[in-house]
Amino acid sequence: MAANGKNDLTKAERESDRALVVTRTFNAPARIVFKAWTTAELFRQWWVPKSYGLTLLSCEMDARVGGGYRLVFRHPESGEPMPFFGRYLEVVPNARLVWTNEEGGEDGAVTTVTFEEKGGKTLVVMQDLYPSKKALDEAIASGSTAGGFEEQFAQLEALLPTL
Repeated sequence: MAANGKNDLTKAERESDRALVVTRTFNAPARIVFKAWTTAELFRQWWVPKSYGLTLLSCEMDARVGGGYRLVFRHPESGEPMPFFGRYLEVVPNARLVWTNEEGGEDGAVTTVTFEEKGGKTLVVMQDLYPSKKALDEAIASGSTAGGFEEQFAQLEALLPTL
């Protein structure tokens, strides 16, 4: 149950000392959901929660093993653009993505996203695995892991019927 008293479709929870897991079932086949996660033009349409005031200045993705990604954001309260970048460790079409989050240095998480299709719907499970309990504690304390998932994934859900 969310703080606002409603049952959210997106669930985010700390699974262990080092792992944060977010889940949601989307009303679309895995191939379409996967495409929205791996195509820069689509990803940029849903990844940034609109209420956060962030602008996605650039989005580059080379979704293949050894390929990289780079997202650059701007927020009105921050003078400098904020880059997020890493590389893809695993890419299994329509099933699994694994990437590094290198802007965090040694404390950066490794993100794993799985796509499991059942009856035309797709369960997405996104896990951020941090190198230590302290790194996850710090990410939670900084707000970098907070709250935007429901809005983000609602934006993705709204995009999917157009694909």
